[in-house]
Amino acid sequence: MENHKKLKWLIITQSSVFFASSLIFPFYILFINNIGSNYSQFGLSYGLFALSAALVHPIAGRLSSKFDNQYFLLVNSWGMALVLLYYPHISSIEQVYILQLLLGIFGALQKHGEKTLIASLTDDAERGINIGNYHFWTSIFSAIAIFFGGVLADFFTIHIIFYSSSIIYFVSGLLIYRTNILNKKEL
Repeated sequence: MENHKKLKWLIITQSSVFFASSLIFPFYILFINNIGSNYSQFGLSYGLFALSAALVHPIAGRLSSKFDNQYFLLVNSWGMALVLLYYPHISSIEQVYILQLLLGIFGALQKHGEKTLIASLTDDAERGINIGNYHFWTSIFSAIAIFFGGVLADFFTIHIIFYSSSIIYFVSGLLIYRTNILNKKEL
């Protein structure tokens, strides 16, 4: 499969990931705020997210030479699908802390896989154009999801947003698995 076609599939799979994450993110902040009782707990939960991501980045870098980077995207998609099923059932701030650690880990894997795949699928001459197109499409899908998330929350419940995002993450993982972006398997 030529690199242009592989990059197209990367854009499709990651646009669905960004759609899923943007569907929940603005409402997820409100949801977490309702669990915690003060700003310190809220700050700690986001600090744990950032810390776990920071600690995973060097590990992902070392594992990159041993595993195809698409597997990082696959772990992120399916891991997030599972985590989001649990969010509507959170009842304590400690559970938020644990899930924030997991979100940081999965987010780091996604960032690493995304960036290394873009680098390997583009050549120097057109890398900037391809990266611009990649960010355009993933950002468009993020914006659409934010608008759509508000509608879902108004007409249903906030829980439906978490379940919908879980399904979208799972489907994205299936697409990543099925397309096998880096290997020679044709679509």
